[in-house]
Parts: sequence; C-alpha cells; structure tokens
Amino acid sequence: MLPGVLRDSEAAATVAKGCRRREMSHFTSEDEALLQSMLRQLLQSVKEKITGAPSVECAEEILLHLEETDENFHNYEFVKYLRQYIKNTVGPVIEEETEKYTSAQNQSEISGYDTLVQHLTKKTRESKEYREMMHALKNVMMVVVESLINKFEEDRMHNKELDSKTKKERQSGYFTDNCSDSDSSFNQSYAFMSQEQLQLLTERLDPIQPKEVRQEALQMLCFAPPSDILSSENWPNLRKHLTISLSDPDATFSEKILRFYAKTFSSSPFNMTREVYTSLARHLELYFLSGEHSLRISAGLDVSNTDINRLLKKVRLLNEYQKEAPSSWIRHPEKYMEDVVESTLSLLSVKHEPNHPACPDFLGPVYFLALLDIKAVWFKKWTHAYYSRRVVLRLLEKKYKSLINAAVQQCFDYFEFCKAEGNKSSKVSGFFHSQHCSDKQNFSYTGQELQYIYFVHSLCLLGRLLIYKEGQNLFPVQLKNRKDSVSITDMLVLFTQLIYYSPRYPKTALTAHTDSYSPEGLVMEILQVFCDQTGCVAECLYTDAVIDALLHPVQSLLSGTEVCINCLEATLFDVADILARITASEDGLSLLLYGENEKNSKDSPTAAHVIVQFTKKLLHDDLSLLSGSELLPVVKGAFIFICRQMYRTCEGLQMLIPYGLHESIAEAWRKTNLLSERVSTPVAGADSTSSISLESKNTLLWEETLLDALLNFSMTPRGLFLLHSTGAMNDCVNFMFSSLLKKIQTNEYEELGNQVIVTQMATTPMGAVALQSSGFIKALVTELWSLLECGKDDLRITQPKSAPVDPIDQSCQKSFLSLINLLTYPAVFELLSKQNMPNKPVYSFREVPSDVIDIIDRLIILNSEAKIHSLFSYEQSHIFGLRLLNVLCCELNTLLLLETQYKVSQVLLTAQEENVTEASEGPGVFIIDGLSVERNHILVRINLIGGPQERILPLRALDKGSDPYPWPMFSSFPLPKCYLAGIPRKAEFRQDNDLDKLLTLLKSPEKPTGWTENYRKQFCKVMKARSDSISGPVLAELIEKFVSHLSESRTDCYFSTGNYKAMEIDVKKESLSSVQQLGVEMTVRYGKYLNLLKEDAENGLCFVLMNCEKFLKQQQRTVVSSLCCLQERYAGYDWFASSIFLIMSGDRERTLTFLQQFSCLLVSAFLWLPRLHLSIHLPITTVEYGIHPVYFCSAHHIEMLLKAELPLVCSAFHMSGFTPSQICLQWITQCFWNYLDWSEICHYIAICILLGPDYQIYMCISVFRHLQQDILKHTEAQDLQVFLKEEALHGFRVSDYLDYMEKLEAIYRPMLLKDMRTIRVQNT
Repeated sequence: MLPGVLRDSEAAATVAKGCRRREMSHFTSEDEALLQSMLRQLLQSVKEKITGAPSVECAEEILLHLEETDENFHNYEFVKYLRQYIKNTVGPVIEEETEKYTSAQNQSEISGYDTLVQHLTKKTRESKEYREMMHALKNVMMVVVESLINKFEEDRMHNKELDSKTKKERQSGYFTDNCSDSDSSFNQSYAFMSQEQLQLLTERLDPIQPKEVRQEALQMLCFAPPSDILSSENWPNLRKHLTISLSDPDATFSEKILRFYAKTFSSSPFNMTREVYTSLARHLELYFLSGEHSLRISAGLDVSNTDINRLLKKVRLLNEYQKEAPSSWIRHPEKYMEDVVESTLSLLSVKHEPNHPACPDFLGPVYFLALLDIKAVWFKKWTHAYYSRRVVLRLLEKKYKSLINAAVQQCFDYFEFCKAEGNKSSKVSGFFHSQHCSDKQNFSYTGQELQYIYFVHSLCLLGRLLIYKEGQNLFPVQLKNRKDSVSITDMLVLFTQLIYYSPRYPKTALTAHTDSYSPEGLVMEILQVFCDQTGCVAECLYTDAVIDALLHPVQSLLSGTEVCINCLEATLFDVADILARITASEDGLSLLLYGENEKNSKDSPTAAHVIVQFTKKLLHDDLSLLSGSELLPVVKGAFIFICRQMYRTCEGLQMLIPYGLHESIAEAWRKTNLLSERVSTPVAGADSTSSISLESKNTLLWEETLLDALLNFSMTPRGLFLLHSTGAMNDCVNFMFSSLLKKIQTNEYEELGNQVIVTQMATTPMGAVALQSSGFIKALVTELWSLLECGKDDLRITQPKSAPVDPIDQSCQKSFLSLINLLTYPAVFELLSKQNMPNKPVYSFREVPSDVIDIIDRLIILNSEAKIHSLFSYEQSHIFGLRLLNVLCCELNTLLLLETQYKVSQVLLTAQEENVTEASEGPGVFIIDGLSVERNHILVRINLIGGPQERILPLRALDKGSDPYPWPMFSSFPLPKCYLAGIPRKAEFRQDNDLDKLLTLLKSPEKPTGWTENYRKQFCKVMKARSDSISGPVLAELIEKFVSHLSESRTDCYFSTGNYKAMEIDVKKESLSSVQQLGVEMTVRYGKYLNLLKEDAENGLCFVLMNCEKFLKQQQRTVVSSLCCLQERYAGYDWFASSIFLIMSGDRERTLTFLQQFSCLLVSAFLWLPRLHLSIHLPITTVEYGIHPVYFCSAHHIEMLLKAELPLVCSAFHMSGFTPSQICLQWITQCFWNYLDWSEICHYIAICILLGPDYQIYMCISVFRHLQQDILKHTEAQDLQVFLKEEALHGFRVSDYLDYMEKLEAIYRPMLLKDMRTIRVQNT
C-alpha cells in the first residue's frame, strides 16, 4: 500500500528544498512553532495539487512553480513571513549597493537597468548577511520539516490501527468501497497485485459467479492499477467478462466498470486504452443490435429514465475518449488507431434491417452521440491531422459510406421540412432557443428535437468532411428517395439555401449568432471555412449553381417576386458576407465577373451585374420591402463592400463602369453629408444616449462608409478618374489621412492598399494637391525628419547608436520609398512650380521641414554653412537627399524643372569643387567619401542622355584594392569622356527581299483595300528577321509615308485638324520656356552623340517646337483652374516631337509636316502627350482634371493585362505599395529616353504608329515580362521603386517580344481599341 501520508511527507521535504533558496536570519523556538504551523497551512492549501501528481518529482515541480500557478500564493502566511525576513535581513545591503550604483552612474561608469539588476544580485549573494541568513534558514527548516514528518508518521500509524479494526468488523471483502460517486478513484491508494491475484480476480468476474463474488471482485478492480490489469496475460478474458457485465441489470456493475474504464482512459497509454475503448464500443454495438433497445425517434427520449441515463453515460465516456485519443495515437502503430476508428464507425452505422417494421424510426447510436457532441467535435479532431484523416476517410469510403448517406439524407429532410413550414416559426429550431434562454433544465426530447439534433450533427460532420480532397471523393452519394445522385455542388447549394429557408430570430440576426446551434449560423461557419480554403475546396464553391443559390433572395427582390424569407435583412447580410469572401480571391472574383465558363451571355447576366444593380437600388432606396428597416444601412454597407472588392481591380471596374456606381455612392454621400451638417450641437446636461446622439453617430458612420467606398475607386487609374468626376476627392483624402492618424487600418493588407492609393493619387495633379491640402505630405515630411534628425526622445539611450551601414538607414527606408511614390512629375510640378528656395541665413535646430520644398532645401541643396550646421546627422541626411534627388532626376521632366528652377548641377559642381585637398602646388585632389561619390553619380546621370549601351554611369560603391574608386571626379563641364560609351555604328545597308517588298508596298501609288494590313504584316516580318534594318532613313520613310496615307483616309482620322502653315517670322516673336530651352540642349547633345544632327540643329528643333505649340494652340480651350499644369503651356518638354526630329535627322520642315499629319490619328493621343493638352477634342471635365488619357486609358489597361498575364509581377507591385501605372506613365511620357537605346526607342515608336496604339500597352507588358525576375528580387529587397526608376532596361529588344505582342493583340485588341476610341466622350 502507498498511504496518502507518504505523499504529504514527501511534499514537506519538497518544501524544505524550495525553502533553501529563501533568505532569513536567526530563529527562536517560537519562530519554529510558528513556521511549522504556517507550513502545515500551506501544504493543506495545495494538497489537491500535490496528491494529484503522478510522482514525487512532479509534486516537487508543482511546489517550485507555485508562484506561477497559484493566484493566492502571496496571500499565504508562510510566504508573507519569508518576504518580511528577507526584507529585514538583506534590505539594507540592497539599499547600500543601490546608492553606490547611482553614484557610479553619474560618473558614467555603468548604465542600464539590466546592469543594475545584475550588479545588485551579485553583490547581495556575496554579502555576509546573505550567507548567514541562508545558513540559519537551512537549519530551522530541517527542524521544522523533521517535526512535520514525525507528526505525519504518528497520524499514519493511528489510521492504520483504525483500518485494522474496520476490517475485523466486516464479514467479507478485502477492501473498502472507495468508488462512490462523491469521490474520485484517482485520489485513492493503489493495491499492487500479483499475477495469481489477477487470475483470481478474472475468475471471480466471470458472469457465472454469484453476484456477491463479482461485486467484491469489482471492488478489487477499482483499487488495482490499470496498467497492471491491462498488461497482464489475463486481460483478454477479463475484457470479455467486463463487456458482458456492462449489460448486467444491476446498475452497480456497469457504474463500477465505467469508473474503471474512465480511470484507465486517463492514466494508461493509448496502446492499452484502445482495447478498453473497443470493448465498450462493441458492447454498445451489441446492445443496439440485440433488440433490447426498443425506443423510437417518434416516441422521443427521456434522459431522466434510469436505463437511458446509463446508456448516455456509456456513450459519453466513449465520446470523451474520442476527443482525447488523437493527441496520443500518432505515437503508436497505425493498426491501434484503425481499431478505434473502425469500432466507432461500426457502432455509428448500426441500424435495423430494411424490412424491420421500426427501421425508419430507429433511434440509433448516432442520435445518442449527437446529443452529447452535437457539433461533431470528435470528427473534427479525427480529421484534423492527415495521419488519422486518411484512415477515417478510407474506412468511410470502403465500408461505412452508409453513415455519410444517412447524414446527407438528414440534411435534405430538414431542408424539405423548412420549405414546407414556410414563414411559420419552427418548433425544431425554437427548441434550442428556448432551452438556452430558460433557467429550467430539460430532461426530455421530442422526436422533432431529436431529428434536429441529428441534423446539426450531420451538418457539422459534412461541413468538415467536404473541406478535404479525400472527403470529396466520397461524393456523389445516392439516396433512396432521389433519382439523381447528390454531388458536392448539390450539398453546397443545400447549405446556401438553408441560410434563407431555415427559421431565425430578427433581434439577434446581425449579432454573432447567439444561438450557436442555429442552422444559418452553422451553415455560415461552414461556408466561411470554404471561402478561406484554396485549391479543390474553393473550386467546389466557385460554381454558377452555388452563386445562383446565394443570389436567390437578391434576384427575387430585383424581379419583384414574392420573398418567403424570415428576417430578410439578416439573410441579405449573411449572403453579402459570403459573396465578399468569394470576391476576395482571384478565382472567386473571376467567377462573379465572368461566370463559371467565363462567358458573359446577354441572356443571363453574371453575378457581378446582379450585385451592382441590387446595390444601386439599395442606395436609391428603391426596395419597398426593406424601406424603413433599422438594419438597412448595414445591408447597404455589406453590398457596397462586395462592389468595392470588385472595382478595386481593373477588370472589376471595367465591368461596373456602365452602371455609374460611383455616381450613386457620391449622391448618397452628398445627402448624408448634408444630414451630418444639420446635426444639432450637443447641449450641456443633455442625455448623451439620446436618440439624436445615436442618430448622429449612425449618420457619421454611414458617411465614413461611403467615403471609404469612394476612396477605394482610386486603387486603379480609371477608378481615380471616376473619383475626380464625383467631386469628393478632397473629402476622401481627408478621410484617409484622418483614418491613418487614428490608426484605424492596422491590417497589413489595408496598409498596402493605402500606399497604392497614395501612389495613384500622386500621379495626377488634383490628387497631389489633395494630399498636400489634407496634411498628408506634411505628416510624411515631419515623420521623415524625426527619423533622420531627431531620433526617439522617449527612449533612454544606454549605449551609443550604431552608425548606419547602408546609405539609407533601415529606419528611413519606408519614408524614402513613400517620397518616391509621391514625387512624380505631376506632383512635383504642382508642389514646386515657381516656388523659390528658402535659403535662409539661419536655421534653428527646432525648425522642422513641413513641405517638399523644405526637404529639397534642407537635405539636397546644401549650399550654405547654415544649412550644413543645422543638421545633427549631416552626412547621413545629405546622402538621403542625394539618393532622393537621383531617383527624381530619372524622370526627365522633373530633372528639367529642378535644373531650371534651382540649378541643381551647379550646386553639385560647387560642392565637388570644395571637396578637394589643399595642395601647395597645382589643383588639389578630390576627397573620396560617401557624399562625393553620390554627387559624382548624379552629375553624370543628369548630364548624359542615353540607353543602357549609350552611357556609362559610375558606381556608388568603393572597390577593394589599391584603387577603390577608379571613376574620375570633376567640378566643371564637359564630362570626362570615359562616361560616354562608344559611338554606335550605323548598320550597313544590305539588300533584303522582305525589306524590298516593304519599300515597294510603301512606294506603290495605288493603295487597294487591305493595303494597310499587308503593310503591317510585311513590317512585322522584317522586324522579326532583321530589326536593325528598320532604322535611320528607312524608318523615317516608313512612318512618314504610312502616316501620310492614313491622314488622307477619313476612316483613319480620329481628330479633326485645321489648316496651319508654319511661318518663320511669326514664331520668332515667341520664346520657349526655360524648361523647353534646356530640353532642346539635351536633345541636340544626344542627337549629335548619335551622329543624327548637325551643328545648327538647335534652331531647327526650336522652330519645330514653337510651331507645334502654335499649331496645337488652335485646338485648345481656355480653362479656369487652380492647377498649375492648366495655367499656361504644356507642363513639361515635348519628348515625342524631339524623337521625331531625331528620326528625321534634324529636317525641321519634314518633322513639322509629319507631326501635323500625325495629329489627326488616334495614336497621336497616346504617343504625343502635348497633343491633348487643353484640347477641345476632350470633354471639358476631362481637361479640368488634368489627367491625360495615357493614364486613365493606357496605364489602366496595362495594370489589367499585367494581372492576367503576369500575376506574380502584379502581386509584387501591390506588395511594394507601388503601381505599374506610375512607372509606365514615366516611360511613355519621355518615350523611353534613358531606359532604351535609340534603336529600340525608334522601334517602339514604329510599332505604335504602324501596328496600332494598343501596341503601347503590349510594349509595357513585354518590358515587365522581361524584368519579371528582377522585379521579384527587388520586391524582396524592398526597393522596387528605386530599381524601376533608376535602372535602364538592359537586354530588352522590341523585336524579341514582337511575337508575344501579337499574341496579346489577338486576345485584347477589340477591347483596348474600343476603349481607346472613347476618350473623346470620356465623361463617366
């Protein structure tokens, strides 16, 4: 025997071990007595924890960690006593050492909180007081514990004598009955039994033995360790006896056997307990098959009945084991697990023979299991891990598929019942509602209630089954009362229909389903899990049948048919929830937009059309059934969110544009905004919870919902254009900024979305101005300055901050990228145009920049000692500014603006000139440091035009070795010749049959029908075979003659142009802007480098530009606008006209004639950006927005095609918070100058003119395809924006991707050209 006192004595010893770590000084006899009393009290308080421990070691661990596990730890008298002694004994030591530490800290000898703790701990443990305290404590605790153990021994002997007397008084039996319901067998002592005793025990439990003998044996069984029983050779026979005894009419037998089983389940390993489990499962299976159980479903179930109660206890024990077994069976052979699974499935599949009269009404074991585990938690746990799921589903498929069939049948039966009930309240679902809301306990279930419980169990089981591929393989199933088999789609349609056919309660409809057993709540959980899955699981959900079922209530409301749905608002909210989850995935969005087979039939509109129509009706309050509902705003918001998920994407927006949803949302916002302005001012003393206050809160919430919906239009270029048309741009930006300040959107996905929105807005003038006026730019600049210069004041510096290794510190990287996203040329022009540099004589350290001009003044153009001395981190901050300048100057229009307004080149040259060593004789040597290297790189970049093979940019890193920086520095122009690549040689003209055919077609005086198409085909053939032959005079002639031919055709002329004759005298009176003059210088310098221009070319280019400006001015309108870009002439340089000038080898008359003819073609709108500046050919609203068709048309379709053709690249852009439209607009605006070599620029212009304007879009997609691996790499490095703007397109050749472009043309041309032709009437 192992008496309980032994555990107590061991526990006391454990306390003694723990107390040796305590600290006390001297103790008297009174202290010893007091300690003994307090220690006994502590042990009594934790007795249950100690006696429940399986071993002495575990008991010791429990005591050692008592402070962590016992919330009353610090309230024990023993603990309080110890704490006071520690304070009295070593408290003075700690105080003295703390004072010494403070003094040392003032002298900067040591610092830091962690250092203080370590220092005090070490000094205290080394002190004399501590050692004496520990010695005294050890001695006194040994005395106290020894005294306690002696007392425990006396108590044990006394108890032993009492036990002996009790045994003598009993006439029979060896052990007392400690298996009562009021005590647990785990708290009793074990009797270790020999094999002979186990053999005798087995014989006495034989059913043929007298009742008294069996009862006595059962009593012995309760005291025996389960491990001894299960491991003995007598266990097989004993198990048979126990299985038979479970059916004994005497309840005491089954009660004690169940207690033994329960103890076995809790304390034995799985390889032993599985035999006990299978024994119990087999007993129940035989019981249900024997016919003894004659209850029927229709008769209901009274759980207070003794026999039913006993049966439920057995099933409950079975179910408890089912839930616990999966945590351990993976450590044992699969055969063991398979035995448990098969015995369970065999039990649950029990049913009467088909010809049995009670067969349909048979109350089988699955009903009892459902009563105890209504949500089928056991099945969820069994299928969670692949190890067990494989076995479960294999057995279901091969032997027990009837279990699945029955579950499916139950779901269909309930659905038919709900349909038959119609709008009436069902007693079935009302059962659980009333039960959970009542204080009275329910002891009986009706037949309908039992059927409903089994339905919930079946629903949960099937919902879990269908999310696995192997589970889906069990379908289709064939039901007896259905002709067609039931597929997975049928099941999902059924689940969906249950949302609106099953009864529900309006009051709790939009809460978190307070009734956890409501059908719609369970179905929503299942469908939500499906929506969150990927692969085959999602594929099952993404079918037209399921979507049609979801949209059934919506279709009914739209068509005006009778709607027999309980709580319509809650149903619509649930439907919207599932649809929103479906729309969140790419496949789900495609299904809603295009249908299952991506065929948009006019006869049957896709789900997207239905949803947007319904949303518009909701916004216009055109649905009478929903009018006046309190929950209507919630339903509106839910369906707006679905639409938002769609129009956030280019393809979704393209589908929704005809419906004018943005106008409906804007109209609803304007109405709500008026209401919110009319809300009365709160009066002091008024009830804050009044209806007026609540109404105003709801109004403000609804207004924010609408603003958020409008804001999300700006996720795409076309959507941003539509947002401009609503007039809500400034309000949306203010809302976004206020949300960011409140930290409302903490979700990473939402944060990336906000970055994309800011990037899109910064690409348009009105968007940039809105960001400025909202305070967004000021907040961005302020945050940047705090990171660069201020640091964090709230952190105590315990060690010096490490010097940054990277040119831009990691803490500033996010701000750096945000500035790059923001500072596009349209934004720079609006924010900096005609703004002078502050150049103050003195800058205070507390003066924080608040605008972009301040960043340029304080970080980039450091042309005074005052600016330099105002920086705490001069080098780091200036390098940040120079890196930013380098990226900005990659956009040539921005470069021209900064150079003409702030003379950036001269500032950098002056700084280089000052950064030299002093020499007694001759010029000094340039000092090579981080700043001079950065300046050298920028100077070369901004003064050389050329593609990847036409200019050489110095590196910004030092090499190893004796010459760390081989690149020559300079402080005046011209640049060293080493930065100029070799002059490209002109390709030798060789005779070529294909080229001859092309030239012959070109010079043919007659142009029959189909000539244009033949010309294009022949051009593509030459491009693919010998692209180098399409250059120089040949290229000039090709495009010139082709444009001349098209301009003579009415069908090909898209714009009407008046007559204009260039006049040298008139244009001389005009003068070019400083930006244009600098652009002319750069163009001529580049043309001379390419050997395309002569010395007097500058006058010729000025002639072309001035005449173009005069010619286009005839087709411009006057616009009253605050935007800088709409005040005067085109904001930027005409890079396309300059390119044509170079192609025509500087022939000004030929260039001007070509441009005049070219201006009537559709392609001129997308290649020649100044062509549509303030143009009368565009709607007045489009002109007022300052947004070019290249952005809202070409760039929009680039983003749409990118998602379809290069999804990885599209995802990379989104993850970077950058947009393809921004970089493409930059490429197109400057005709790929500095990104491609001249020959490839010519080919780009040629394919767009000869093959169609849509080739501009295919060209950009081809570039992204060429850069795919680099884009993914730089996305991971978090510098995608910098890479795309700074790096030229190395290795890209237009001819290499012409086949790919032709494939894109075959797919997308009809849609793209149709959209491009609508720019004249683009007023949606």
